[in-house]
Amino acid sequence: MRTPLLDLAVQYKNLRNELMLAVEDVMDRSDFILGKEVGRFEREFARFCEADHGIGVSNGTDALHLALRALDIGPGDEVITAANTFAATACAIRHAGATPVLVDVDPVDYNLDVNLLEDAIGPKTRAIIPVHIYGQPAEMNDVMSIARKHELKVIEDACQAHGARYDGRRVGSIGDAGCFSFYPGKNLGAYGDGGAVVTNDEALAERVRRLRNYGQRSKHDHVELGFNARLDTIQAAVLLVKLNYLEQWNESRRRVARQYAELLEDADVVLPVEKPEVYHVYHLYVVQHENRDELLAKLKEREIFCGIHYPRPLHLLSPFASARTVPEGVPVSAEAAKRIVSLPIFPEITDEQIREVAAAVGSFGGVAVVEQP
Repeated sequence: MRTPLLDLAVQYKNLRNELMLAVEDVMDRSDFILGKEVGRFEREFARFCEADHGIGVSNGTDALHLALRALDIGPGDEVITAANTFAATACAIRHAGATPVLVDVDPVDYNLDVNLLEDAIGPKTRAIIPVHIYGQPAEMNDVMSIARKHELKVIEDACQAHGARYDGRRVGSIGDAGCFSFYPGKNLGAYGDGGAVVTNDEALAERVRRLRNYGQRSKHDHVELGFNARLDTIQAAVLLVKLNYLEQWNESRRRVARQYAELLEDADVVLPVEKPEVYHVYHLYVVQHENRDELLAKLKEREIFCGIHYPRPLHLLSPFASARTVPEGVPVSAEAAKRIVSLPIFPEITDEQIREVAAAVGSFGGVAVVEQP
């Protein structure tokens, strides 16, 4: 049996008729740039996130970049983020002209360790970007408390956490801005690139809206230097269809996570832990194994395809080699990077596939996993 890390084709087959009608409507109108579906999606996604405003942009990296720009964060400023995130987070900071400061993570949930935050704050610090890694929210109450104490902005990197909740609140609606990616493999994915910024700050929303469209206040009224970073109408149409299923899909991911946890309870892996104050949406199901590379090879032999998110902390990547790390070398992130493996998880994965993955992982660790009938 072949089990991919995720299967986008099966999702498309389930939604094909709805998607084709939505896309054909855009094609018939030839309303390709900032068409009516963009505005509708912005409103519906903001409502979903329990935020006042939503702005569709070209991708998650641009969402972060434009949020930073809209907050006037740039050259000479420092922005704190997690050391174990995808490079896009730090790329956005650098593109804004600011300098990333990389903080180590909690060994339990892989999110930014709030106990290290104040050690990372200096006279040039302007903002914190907590990353809701793998679909589990960061400790936002502590992040917001520390940010308020030091008069810092908070931009949530929620690119892996569509629909997650922290202390009852949707991620993205807690900080000054929340940034999302609609890369195809996300919990809410487009058929190409796409992203969004959500916020409760009307002035911030208006500035992001201008910056994404050449700095225009209205057509040909360019009031500042902007960018071409708009969400395409066709992608907005696709996202409107998929948004109707997002909560159902998130619940399916949580069901898969519970099945893995039960089947792998006695296996030789460290399982993810869902903290009590959060609603985890399991964009990824990440375990740790001492012999990760050998495990990956054995699983591949059985046509079980996994991933590593992410194989190196950011300071070990060339563009960020000079970044300050807190503490030096971010040891928790560095050690976890050697052991983590993302098991297949997607809403349409079958029980048979889940049992096959669990049996393969369990047998490799030397602990048999009892297959359910």
